[in-house]
Amino acid sequence: MAVYIKDIIKIIENFAPLYYQESYDNAGVQVGDVEQEAKGVLVTLDITVAVMDEAIAKGCNCIIAHHPLIFSAIRKITGKNETEQCIIKAIKHNIVLYAAHTNLDNMLLGVNKVIADRLQLRDAAILAPDTRHSLCKFICYVPPAYVEQVKNAIFNAGGGSIGNYSECSFTVSGTGTFRPGTDADPAIGVAGGPREAVEELKLEVLIPAYLSSAVLNAVRAVGYYEEVAYEIIPLNNTDQGIGAGYTGTLATPMEVPAFLAYLKDRMQLKVIRYAGQPRGPIRKVAVCGGSGSFLLQAAKGAQADIFITADYKYHQFFEAGNDILIADIGHYESEIFTNGLFLELLASRYPGLKIEATSVCTNPVKYYY
Repeated sequence: MAVYIKDIIKIIENFAPLYYQESYDNAGVQVGDVEQEAKGVLVTLDITVAVMDEAIAKGCNCIIAHHPLIFSAIRKITGKNETEQCIIKAIKHNIVLYAAHTNLDNMLLGVNKVIADRLQLRDAAILAPDTRHSLCKFICYVPPAYVEQVKNAIFNAGGGSIGNYSECSFTVSGTGTFRPGTDADPAIGVAGGPREAVEELKLEVLIPAYLSSAVLNAVRAVGYYEEVAYEIIPLNNTDQGIGAGYTGTLATPMEVPAFLAYLKDRMQLKVIRYAGQPRGPIRKVAVCGGSGSFLLQAAKGAQADIFITADYKYHQFFEAGNDILIADIGHYESEIFTNGLFLELLASRYPGLKIEATSVCTNPVKYYY
């Protein structure tokens, strides 16, 4: 059975909806026709000319990256820089370029979860839940015979997730009444007939506000009533599954030198830049893949003993003070294991399709010892 590139992208966007990318970002399709059949998928942190050449050599017509190739407007495509060269190669060889960036960063099971898992953190949770995106309570009234079908429609449309749990709902039974109008086409009763009283279940599900229309359309498509009785109620709840960074605790506290050695080993690092002084042994850990200095105060507020991230500037290290350790492990190093996340998402769903991580090290930073 043919697999199309749009199907692959749908899997990724169901996991990390583009809605959750930051305003400055440019996640999504960068180049190419997603309607074509997928011949092979190459996964990478960055799209470079070397990665493009590898995809061409391996017959892959889709490249999935964490970092977008195109961040800002491109006025000319002449091949004078690496970005333009990659675009030209993609068009010439009919390769789709796709990026899942800050939308993947902001997922509970995204980039930072990968780091937390490598460090074997317990009780992991999002460091700074995103309060910008609201939740709603979706309520509808359903005949018992249709309730499972309606639940599945809502879940498939993206509703019913609470933190680490999915397919969450609540039902209560009652009696619904209605009187069909003369122009109605009722599933129960007759047009212009008497008032009907039917057994119904009140079904309640939490949904992201932006999915309200999609969920409602999915419920209507089930077709159990001509008119669906529903309520969509805005909530002040913070979505615990969306946000920046991660926190967790070690099974056994470690002194600073021991933990830095552990961090270097687990993240396969060549060097760690660090500053500050924690209050005692390292027990609670905060992480943010990529450039995470904006989360330092959140890490302190969470009483983390160490904050692990990348791209710290000299003067920013002074902000560590005497109550937390800042560890800069490098941008590439903090996110390279995201390739495994992409592979895990896709490989099990398409076992017959060639899906592999690039063999190219795209890290522009080199180390001299």
